[in-house]
Amino acid sequence: MFNGFGVGMGDDRTLRIPVIIILLLAANLIALLAGVGIGSSGVGISDLIAGKPEAYKIIISYRLPRTLTSMLVGAGLAVAGCSLQALFRNPLADPYILGISGGASVGAALVILVGIASTVNIVFSAFLLSLITAWVVYRIGRAENGLPVYTLLLAGVAMAAFLSGVTSLLIYLSARDMYQVVFWIMGGFWTASWLKVQVVFIPIALSSVYLLFSSWNLNAILLGEEHALSVGVDVERFKKRVITASALLTSASVSVSGVIGFVGLITPHVMRLIVGENHRNLLPSSMLAGSAFMPFVDLISRTITEGEVPVGIITALLGAPFFLYLLRRSKLGA
Repeated sequence: MFNGFGVGMGDDRTLRIPVIIILLLAANLIALLAGVGIGSSGVGISDLIAGKPEAYKIIISYRLPRTLTSMLVGAGLAVAGCSLQALFRNPLADPYILGISGGASVGAALVILVGIASTVNIVFSAFLLSLITAWVVYRIGRAENGLPVYTLLLAGVAMAAFLSGVTSLLIYLSARDMYQVVFWIMGGFWTASWLKVQVVFIPIALSSVYLLFSSWNLNAILLGEEHALSVGVDVERFKKRVITASALLTSASVSVSGVIGFVGLITPHVMRLIVGENHRNLLPSSMLAGSAFMPFVDLISRTITEGEVPVGIITALLGAPFFLYLLRRSKLGA
């Protein structure tokens, strides 16, 4: 069976999986060390080992939670994107396909507009509104005979467009606080803290574990709903669970980082070209690739200039051309 880009499920690439996983784990370790050891202040891990007080404050109180948050967000978006691409049987599906990012943006903008824009309030409001959005899209997309994925997709697109308009209106009304909303929407980790690590860890960990253990079902549904039914998968119930887990992953990620595009779209696609379509390999590979990629992008965002470039801008600049390259490559190889 082949996906939209002509990548098969069963090939000899599975023989290389242990090596690929080891390389991805090594990349994660390098990303973690680079994230905590490099910054605009010039303070490094050697200063922390030497016991310098400023090093402890910068590395343990700021860089470490920021790096861990970026790793969790990268992993969460990659797993959500990979799962939704299997559910919709479309490699162009991404974590924001259900309008979840739009709901989170409205939640953050509302909190900023009313003047209670603390970290806790922004995270809670963005998380709550994104989950409500996912639930509304799900209710709209439902039909008497189940949950047609094309109806769900159209409902998500319509909801995303509507919420984009609401966010634009809130930005217009926020006047002097407009820059806060705009910066939040651009995505980044400059407000990272240990609190955000705790907030995002549980939903991302639980949802990722569930989807990892559901890889066989994802393989079955990728081959078609009729095939999945024939091998004993309760398709409608499984759809609900995948959507719920993906919504939790995306909502948690967006609530602490803002909208960061292309990670959940590009990462699974790249790993699909490397490890194949089997989700027993694809899901963990995508998760590790996302958790390694995001800290490096964040490192670029906070060291490329004297200030800080939003992470969402960098992922768009890197992701869009690369995705176009992949599209052309797959087209020529079809």
